[in-house]
Amino acid sequence: MTEEFDYFRDRNTGKLFDLLLQLTTDLHVTTQRLHALEALLVRHGVLTGGELDAMRPTEDEQRVLDGRREAALAGLMRIITESGPAEHPLRDQWESSLRQKAG
Repeated sequence: MTEEFDYFRDRNTGKLFDLLLQLTTDLHVTTQRLHALEALLVRHGVLTGGELDAMRPTEDEQRVLDGRREAALAGLMRIITESGPAEHPLRDQWESSLRQKAG
């Protein structure tokens, strides 16, 4: 890790901080969009207030939700386990994926 990007002088702490920043950003964007979407749906009479909170998924819907959760967790784990330099995070993983696709 270059000195310019080594804010904590500890690679593991830096990765944890990167993970925290990614989670915070994702959560903020998702929350904003969810509230905006729900407000629009209520405004246009598609949903009533609170209907979204009361929704219970079907088995198929739950499988989709579970799959999305697993994909999100895998992405976060990549941040913790990445091996590239801080200025090019996930470079090794990116190049490995490209080689596999070219296969």
